[in-house]
Amino acid sequence: MGKLSGRDNRVTVNLLAFDTSTETLFVGLAWTAGGQARTALHVSEGGREASATLIPSVQAVLAQAGLALSDLNAIVFGRGPGSFTGLRTACAVAQGLALGANLPVLPVDTLMALAEDARQRHGCTEVLAALDARMGEVYACAYRFAQGLWHAQGEVRLGAPEALVLPPGFLLAGNVEAAYAGRLPAPSLPAQPTADALLRLAPALLAAGQALPADQALPLYVRDKVAQTTAEREALKAAAAIAAATATAAATGTSAMATSPPIGQDAAVPGATAGRDPDAPGLVHPTGGPR
Repeated sequence: MGKLSGRDNRVTVNLLAFDTSTETLFVGLAWTAGGQARTALHVSEGGREASATLIPSVQAVLAQAGLALSDLNAIVFGRGPGSFTGLRTACAVAQGLALGANLPVLPVDTLMALAEDARQRHGCTEVLAALDARMGEVYACAYRFAQGLWHAQGEVRLGAPEALVLPPGFLLAGNVEAAYAGRLPAPSLPAQPTADALLRLAPALLAAGQALPADQALPLYVRDKVAQTTAEREALKAAAAIAAATATAAATGTSAMATSPPIGQDAAVPGATAGRDPDAPGLVHPTGGPR
């Protein structure tokens, strides 16, 4: 399990946040203790490991803060785009925990969280956020920060790195430099969809009324997957059931230390790219294909 750290952070609600859309698992908790706002952050290996380690990581940050799920105001999660397996894991666990603890969920676009991380790390307020989609493609969306909120300058797009169009005054940021250096319109600043970024975004998004009932914790795929295998569907149900049982056990004071079973490897089935306007900011004439 990765290292936990606690530090000040100006929040007024108790929030759990996690993102499993990349090869890194990010979990964070923001809470108030003795009138002082604090956070606990956890970072560890993600990818296929996230389905087995997300719930124990959540339990670890809650234990560090001395909080129960019932002490939270909402569960925040990165909804995508990103790894199919990671997004399914995040949605299943968010649904299960929120249903078991009777909490709302706050889905946040992965690329918006990435833009917020870039703002925190590099001070930029106009960002073309780009995430490695593998198969020689990137997810991208341009964002502008104004009046305490990020505003998307178009839809999330999928396409080749060469198709990225950097709007005037914008900086490119994301996890694409190592994989696509030389194929990008400009050097990319390092940024990731961290739990810390989700926690900074959440209060304003909650105030804007974007919290949803638990059963509406749904992923944003962009590169659509036509089918799930039977094993994947069963693993998804198991992850949600374990999360709900964990939340219910915590609410009733019983013991239920649960670890969700790994979700199987993404099946090599045909997929399709979501409808795109080639003239939208971020990408021009993108190409799509199966996962």
